[in-house]
Amino acid sequence: MDTLLYSVDQIRAIERAATSALPPGTLMRRAGEAATTYALELLKGRPTDVVLVLAGPGNNGGDALEVAANLAALGCKVKVAWLGGDGAPSPETQAALERAHAGSACFVDDLTDGESHCLVIDGLFGIGPARPLAGRARELVEAVNRKRCPVLSLDVPSGLDADTGAVVGPHGIAVAATYTITFLGNKPGLHTGDGCDHAGRVHVDRLGVDELQVAGVDAEHARARLNLPPLFAACAAPRRRNSHKGSYGDVAVLGGAPGMAGAALLAARGALFAGAGRVFVAAVGDDGAGIALDPTQPEIMIRPAAGFAFGGRTVVAGPGMGDSAGATRMLAQVLDGSGPLLVDADALNLVAASPDLQARLARHDGPAVLTPHPLEAARLLGVTTPVVQADRLESARELAQRLNAVVVLKGAGSVIARPDGEVAVNTSGNPGLATGGSGDVLAGLGGALLAQGWPAWEAALGAVWLHGAAADRLVNCGCGPIGLTAGELPRAIRAELNALAAQSRS
Repeated sequence: MDTLLYSVDQIRAIERAATSALPPGTLMRRAGEAATTYALELLKGRPTDVVLVLAGPGNNGGDALEVAANLAALGCKVKVAWLGGDGAPSPETQAALERAHAGSACFVDDLTDGESHCLVIDGLFGIGPARPLAGRARELVEAVNRKRCPVLSLDVPSGLDADTGAVVGPHGIAVAATYTITFLGNKPGLHTGDGCDHAGRVHVDRLGVDELQVAGVDAEHARARLNLPPLFAACAAPRRRNSHKGSYGDVAVLGGAPGMAGAALLAARGALFAGAGRVFVAAVGDDGAGIALDPTQPEIMIRPAAGFAFGGRTVVAGPGMGDSAGATRMLAQVLDGSGPLLVDADALNLVAASPDLQARLARHDGPAVLTPHPLEAARLLGVTTPVVQADRLESARELAQRLNAVVVLKGAGSVIARPDGEVAVNTSGNPGLATGGSGDVLAGLGGALLAQGWPAWEAALGAVWLHGAAADRLVNCGCGPIGLTAGELPRAIRAELNALAAQSRS
C-alpha cells in the first residue's frame, strides 16, 4: 500500500514537475488508461449494461472523457454526462472531449432515475472544488448517490476535500464512491472524516511518474502517512522467557469516581490484556470505596487515589474521573510528576478548562499522549467541533504543538500527531467502535504500551491500530459492528498484539 499522503499543493507540485518533463497531454492519457484498466477489472469483463461517465469541465473531466473514449473503443456501452464550464477547457481536456465524441459514446443531458448502469465513473471535479457543489453538478451527484451500482471516482470523489476529508461546504454533497483510483500520490482526505464513507476502496496509480520527482517533494514537504504496522511493529518484540511482571511496567488508571467505575475498569482491562505487568485503578472520591473489586478481572488492584504512589508508574488519567476538586488536585499531581502519561476523557476536559493545567501538561517531564474525541479537542483548542472536523489533520497538529504531546484525534480515520508536525492517519477499525467505553479501552491499551517501554509516538500509533484491528477481528468473527461492546475489545486486542509480536520474530 502507498503509505505517504500528499496535500493538494504537493500533488500539484509533482504534477508540474512531471508535466514539464513529458509531452503535452501525457498525464491525462495515462490517467485515462489507468482508470480504464481498473474499470475493466471492476466490470469483470465486457459489460452487458451501460457505463455512465460523469465528466466535469476541468482536467478531472478530461480524465473521465479519456476513460469514456477508451471503454467505448473496447466495445462497452458508454453514456457521458458532460458538465461544461463557463470558459474553454484546457487543450488536453478539449482533445479528450473530441476523442469521446468521435467514438461510440453517447452524450446525454439528463440522468433518468431507475435507469440501470453496471458502473458509474465520477470525473466531475477531483481535487479542484473550493465551493459546495451546486446546480446541475449537485443534481448529478444526488442522482448517482441514489443508484445501487458500483461507483468509481477518479482521483477524489467529487465534492470531497482531498486535504481534510470533509465534504466541501456546510451543506455540501459529495459522491459516495465504492472505489477511488487516485493519481500521482495518496491523499489524506480519502482516509479520514467523511472520506471514510465517500472514497470506498482506494487504489493509487502514480501514472509512471519518476519516483525521484515524488521523493523530492516528499523529502522537503511530506508530513503525513497512513498508520500501518511497519511504523511501530519493531516495538512489539516477543517476550524473553527470563522475565517477570516487573519487566512489563505498572499502569495506574486515575479515574473511577462514584457512578463512573466502569470507565476506569474498562481502561484497566485494556491495559491488562495489552500486557502491562501490574494494573491499578486509583479511584477518585469516597476514598476509593466506590470500587472494591473487578469481579471479571480480579488481577486489577483497586486503591484510593488519595495517597496513591504514582511515581514509577505509567498513569492513564481521565476515565470516569469526574470534575471534582479532588480530581483536579490528583490530575495536577500526575502532570507535575515524571514518567509516561496518557490523558483521556475527563482529564482532557479539566485541562481544557484550566490554563494552569495546560501549562503543567506542556511541561510534563516524560512522554505524554492525549486521546481526545472531536468535542474534547474542540474544548482544548477553544473552537467548535465542526471547526475541528473541518480539518482533522491540522487540528491534531495544533494540539500536539500547543501541549507538547503526541495527540490521537479519535474518529473515523483517527489522526495521530506529534509536536514536530508529523501526522499519521489510521487505517484499521470500523463503526463497531462507536460505542460507550471504547475510548477507555484505547486509553488503557496506550498506557500498557507506554509502560512496556514503547516511545510515545509508536505507542500512540500501535494503540490506535491495534484497537481498530481488534474491532475488525471481532466483526470478521460475526461480533458486530452493530452491538459490538467495549468489553469485548481487550481479548481481541491481546490476540492482535500477540500476532504482531509473533510476526516480528520471523
